Amino acid sequence: MPRITRRNFLAAGMALPSLPALAFQSEKSALKITSVRVVRTRARRPLPAYTPAPGSWSTTGVEVANPMSVYPEYKAERSLFMNGAPGGFTVEIGTDKGVTGLGNGGAGGALLVRGQFARLLMGRDPFDVERNWDILFRSSYYYDRAGIATGAISGLDLAHWDLIGKALGMPVYKLLGGETKPRIPAYCTGNDMEQHVKFGFKRLKLAIPHGPADGREGMRRNVELVKTAREILGPDGDIMLDCWMAWTEPYTVEMAEMVAPYRVYWMEEVLPPHDYDGFGRLNAGIKTTRIATGEHEYTRYGFRQLLEHRSAAIWQPDVHWCGRLTELRRTAAMAAAYDIPVIPHGGGEFEPSHFVMAATNSPWAELFLPAPGGPPEVYQRFEEDHNITRGPEGIYKRPSDRPGLGWDVEVAPA
Repeated sequence: MPRITRRNFLAAGMALPSLPALAFQSEKSALKITSVRVVRTRARRPLPAYTPAPGSWSTTGVEVANPMSVYPEYKAERSLFMNGAPGGFTVEIGTDKGVTGLGNGGAGGALLVRGQFARLLMGRDPFDVERNWDILFRSSYYYDRAGIATGAISGLDLAHWDLIGKALGMPVYKLLGGETKPRIPAYCTGNDMEQHVKFGFKRLKLAIPHGPADGREGMRRNVELVKTAREILGPDGDIMLDCWMAWTEPYTVEMAEMVAPYRVYWMEEVLPPHDYDGFGRLNAGIKTTRIATGEHEYTRYGFRQLLEHRSAAIWQPDVHWCGRLTELRRTAAMAAAYDIPVIPHGGGEFEPSHFVMAATNSPWAELFLPAPGGPPEVYQRFEEDHNITRGPEGIYKRPSDRPGLGWDVEVAPA
């Protein structure tokens, strides 16, 4: 990464607001927003329900290292502290010509969408995606610059893009500039390693079960998990570790040394997201793997902090939380100036995969294979929905070519 000085940093940062306008942004669509509502969606072809195979992994049913692991009563599984927390939402924007758009947003955002934000969007042209976003962002400065409001705006912005794609009859990745790669190499997150390798993945991201609260024994168990993954995957595949904000600097340094023989590609979210200085020290000091973070970062201003502190070798924004799809473009442009890859959290899902396809510095996508134990239809549909192919890097996917983001759902009021 080139040396960051105040002059070259400000030069790159100041350039961000003037991203080249996309072709459709000079058009007036003659559409007006007439409704904004939180909705429930149901797949047009629902999958059969099934009980996962005994012992299969999930992020809520088994122990996974997390920020609450220091408290024994919440340590066993995430659901012990997550239950009762606000969830995500889906929003539909409607227009006077009947064209609609759907978007998923972050936890707790539905209340803001139903109230303040819906009112601010009424009567506006949905093609004015930049102006509409700026109105929502500025209107929430005084109570929430990074968090629930940003997640709410993310859902509304995605609904704008979906609507624009439908109005123009084009998939969103075409609106963003088109293909930068014929297909997207994908990695799989989760600890059902045998299933993932059998499916064809050659890149695995493990959910690390233990942190500092588990002492030396926890460290040994973490290493055993990584060792098992390397044995299952073989010598040539890639292994990544998701530490979900649960570790400390000294713990991370020691774990990096312990897993070095198994060639770990990156260690993700090892510290709380606000510890920019700590991430910077780890990124500078650890030579056996890469430091990745950004899943819980917000807007280009948050990622500018990562850049200023040289906090990570890989950035991982989440399009449902970071502010919007265009904000993801701005973040990627800033990262590209310093040769930093942007690999979004959940980037293989149908919405963010449009960004990955259109971004030159977004090389991989994250996928989550359905848990083992289901009927064949479940996995066949996974392949269909993600346009899965196989090749030298294992599993590849493509975004939907349907107009908009690729929703194929029935919609009802929430």
